[in-house]
Amino acid sequence: MRDRRSVGGTMSEDRSASPVADTGIDDRRRWRALGVGLVAAFMTLLDVSIVNVAVPSIDRALHAGPSDLQWVLSGYALTFGLVLVPAGRFGDARGRRTAFVVGVGLFTLTSALAGLATSATWLIVARLVQGAAAGVVNPQVSGMIQQLFRGADRGRAFGLLGATIGISTAVGPLLGGLLIQLGGAEHGWRWVFFVNIPVGIVAMVLGWRLMPARPGGQPDRHRLDPVGVLLLGAGVTVILLPLVQREQWQGPAKWLLIPLGLVLLAGFALWERRFARHATPLFDLRLFGLRSYTLGSLIGLAYFAGFTAIFFIFTLYLQIGLGYSALVAGLAITPFALGSALASALGGRVVTRYGRPLVAIGLLAVVVGLVATDLVLTGGPHDNVPWRTALPLLVAGLGSGLVIAPNQTLTLSEVPVPMAGSGAGMLQTGQRIGSAAGIAAVGALFFSTLADHRGDWSVAFRHSLLLAAGIIVLALAAAVVDILAGRRKEGPPVNASGRGRGPA
Repeated sequence: MRDRRSVGGTMSEDRSASPVADTGIDDRRRWRALGVGLVAAFMTLLDVSIVNVAVPSIDRALHAGPSDLQWVLSGYALTFGLVLVPAGRFGDARGRRTAFVVGVGLFTLTSALAGLATSATWLIVARLVQGAAAGVVNPQVSGMIQQLFRGADRGRAFGLLGATIGISTAVGPLLGGLLIQLGGAEHGWRWVFFVNIPVGIVAMVLGWRLMPARPGGQPDRHRLDPVGVLLLGAGVTVILLPLVQREQWQGPAKWLLIPLGLVLLAGFALWERRFARHATPLFDLRLFGLRSYTLGSLIGLAYFAGFTAIFFIFTLYLQIGLGYSALVAGLAITPFALGSALASALGGRVVTRYGRPLVAIGLLAVVVGLVATDLVLTGGPHDNVPWRTALPLLVAGLGSGLVIAPNQTLTLSEVPVPMAGSGAGMLQTGQRIGSAAGIAAVGALFFSTLADHRGDWSVAFRHSLLLAAGIIVLALAAAVVDILAGRRKEGPPVNASGRGRGPA
């Protein structure tokens, strides 16, 4: 049995024993705890995309300007990404149950406040705090899977989490359209937020009852590294701000913030290396010595850059360009969501057998589906677009289901349990940055093409769709690199105990 101290630093032994031995939780209870976590993750990730279709209603009700609407949409993603790693580290150190319940409680409260908003400023503040609460919740779910599950069960659990991530992102516009249809044009947008309240209350109660109080039974007494939190938070903020404000901040000067953010992140890396000499760091940089973690994080960043941007431009194309309702626009994305759900369940079960090649196959299917979507719209009429794109989007969704869950399983397969929350938090932070960068790049091409082609929405959508596919090709390249590097070593990518080969 391989000792993990070379990676974890804080570990004195390999914690690959049964979940019962580590946490005192029996098999039935751990699956119930996972179910509660998945419901909470679905709720928080849904709010990334569900608000997109509510923007016209919010504009009318609150007289919000373009900058206000941008912050309603992007402010959530910004604060979400800011707190992922610190929240994951807190859960590792002090207990995931407490962090989970507090995060869900704050998310529920701010959902109510957002639904009651009477001004754009009120709604923006509520969304910023709501995003931070979502960032507290999500790394606890990934960390809990690392803590409670081993081997094939861990693959199944991450498969369910991957399905949750894929479906919540894809089905958001559909649920948003349904709620607006039921609630009416004036107040339907409020129900986009109110729907979280009963779900959040139930998740808080069940989470407190079912989740383990402490990771491994004892609290971690090490400091929580406030300097690292500040450096990481500042770096992520400075990188994301020009991306979320790309339409409001005119001129090229805003892009100078990105190299400044990279300098701050370099300072964070230097500080963490120094801090690790005498205490547990916010994030142990030695995790990047694991090929599975490094390349998996890169795959996640690039895939989410292309994946999230697709729904952004497709919703604009259908609602504004072609005049479809919010409900029809949501229904048009349903084939992708269904494909993702089906393939995620399969991917989680077989990832331990096939490893990274499974992710590569999924990425290839996504690219094929997106290119096919472009082809069915090339030179054709602008009617029946939802029907014409249904089959290629189903193919892309099937591919997506083989990417998100298996990649998360493989990326975190070698991360020691005491670092599971912070490791998952850093993975998700990269995904949030990728989403913001992808929407900025694809959105910029979309609007510039729209202007150059005199308002031809079909051309703008097809060109930006191909850019999204090209970004996903970068993720495919990283997966191929991992496969080729893996063939130089002995053993499968993930063995029966759920751990990989070791540091690259």
